[in-house]
Amino acid sequence: MKVCRLAIFAPVVLLSACISFGPKAPPFLLSLTPGQAVQAGAARTGEQANALIVSVPNTPQKLNVTRIPVTSASGTITYLTDANWTDKPAQLFRSLLAETIAARGRLVLNEADAGGKATDYLAGELVDFGVFEAEAQAVVTFDAVRQLPGGRVETRRFTAAMPVPVIDPASAGSALNAAANEVAQNVASWIAG
Repeated sequence: MKVCRLAIFAPVVLLSACISFGPKAPPFLLSLTPGQAVQAGAARTGEQANALIVSVPNTPQKLNVTRIPVTSASGTITYLTDANWTDKPAQLFRSLLAETIAARGRLVLNEADAGGKATDYLAGELVDFGVFEAEAQAVVTFDAVRQLPGGRVETRRFTAAMPVPVIDPASAGSALNAAANEVAQNVASWIAG
């Protein structure tokens, strides 16, 4: 009887060794770490109407993935192998912006929490968020659009570049994190302005 039970379960055990649930994880899974963050226990109060809503920026198609684009001197785009972001760059950058602005004391909410009462919005387009091979630089460019009370609109381009001595996942990820933080700091200063 034991032999029969083993014979029944043996194919299942052997088959389970061959099954893979999804692609193999890349050796490098990257995220953005804010250089300035809200302290634990910090509280903010204010009117929903005075809160700042930070929207997920638009992106060109090359950034609508979780991979790092590398642009050659000829303009050809490839993606860095063995590295992925934990989310799409637009989502990561939106979180970094919101955290950096909130760390400076501004009440930042998402649209659902504002209940449709906010009148101050930060949106825009994340134009560049990748490595440029010829310049050996990681570049982050954000075209900010701020919609203010009374129908006023302000726009400004923010960009930062950091050297990438070797185009590999660790160097590219670190340089992009630094460039994104510089842009976020500059946007936060503009908002506080």
